[in-house]
Amino acid sequence: MEAPAAAQDPAEPSGSPAGAPGVEITVTSPEQMRELGRRLADLLRAGDLVMLDGELGAGKTTLTRGLGEGLGVRGAVTSPTFVIARVHPPLGDGPPLVHVDAYRLSGGLDEMEDLDLDVSLSDSVIVVEWGEGKVEELTEDRLRVGIHRAVGDTTDEVRHVTLTGFGARWATTGLSVLAV
Repeated sequence: MEAPAAAQDPAEPSGSPAGAPGVEITVTSPEQMRELGRRLADLLRAGDLVMLDGELGAGKTTLTRGLGEGLGVRGAVTSPTFVIARVHPPLGDGPPLVHVDAYRLSGGLDEMEDLDLDVSLSDSVIVVEWGEGKVEELTEDRLRVGIHRAVGDTTDEVRHVTLTGFGARWATTGLSVLAV
C-alpha cells in the first residue's frame, strides 16, 4: 500500500465531523484491500461497528474478507446481498463477525435485531455494507470506511479508502498505523 494521501489531524476541519479521527489510504489491488482488512482486524474488538460505503464493486466485501481472516472466523466471507446478514463464528477466542448488507434495510436497531442473528451485537464485530444513514443509532462509537474508485469503463484497480472514527472508542485508536 502507498502512503496515505493525507493523514487527518483530529483537530483539522475536513469532510468528516469535527474531531473525528481519520486516515486516507490508497490501495492498488484486491490483495492490498484484503491486507488492509487483516490489519484493521487487529484494531477491532467485540462491540465495534464498522460501516462500509462505496459504489458497487468498490471492494467492500474484499475488505470484509480480510477482516474475517484477521479475526480468525469460520466460513468464507462472501457478500450477504441475498441473505442480508451472515454470522461467522470465531475459530478461537475472538468475537464473531456479523456481516450485513443494509442496501435493502431501512435501518435501526429494531431491524438489526429482527434479523434474528442469534448473537449479541455487543459481543460481536458488526460490519455493515451500505450502512450510512441506516445504522448509526446502533452506537455512538463507530468506524466509517468509505471506498472510492474510478467509475465507468475502467480496469483501474486503484481505490481510495477513508477511515473515519466516531465516538470515544475511536478518539484514542490510532488509525494512522493502517497507513504504513
